[in-house]
Amino acid sequence: MQPVDLNPKRKKENPLVWIFEPLERDPEYSRERFFNFQAAYLDGLLYLAVASGEEPWNGLVVCTSHDRQAGLLEAFPVLAPHPVLGKWLYVSQRDPEFETVAHQMVKLARERDPRMGVVPGKRKRSPDVIEMKSSSRKKKSW
Repeated sequence: MQPVDLNPKRKKENPLVWIFEPLERDPEYSRERFFNFQAAYLDGLLYLAVASGEEPWNGLVVCTSHDRQAGLLEAFPVLAPHPVLGKWLYVSQRDPEFETVAHQMVKLARERDPRMGVVPGKRKRSPDVIEMKSSSRKKKSW
């Protein structure tokens, strides 16, 4: 009988994190949650991210910029600009070449390919969230 997880808030492990295993030997590698992605960072730069949800959030995202896309698209025609995150490139895990391309992207990331890697932005919070946080810190006087 399978054990049942009684904590409904617990996040399930992303089944695509195996892609990052070759990076684990790199002392400058870290893996962190990035919205609904698991993201691979090298030297503090965001290189790759994986998501396993509904399309277009079901595959590998290559973190790059518009001005560096052309070289990657030419070398890897299976990559395409992500339909929502247009400056980043995407390959769905439904694509027959997914595993091959994923391995190639990890190899390029390990080599610090200059076409990849972006400075991660700071997460922006809405003014409502900021207000809630600051008001919850105020001491109540009875």
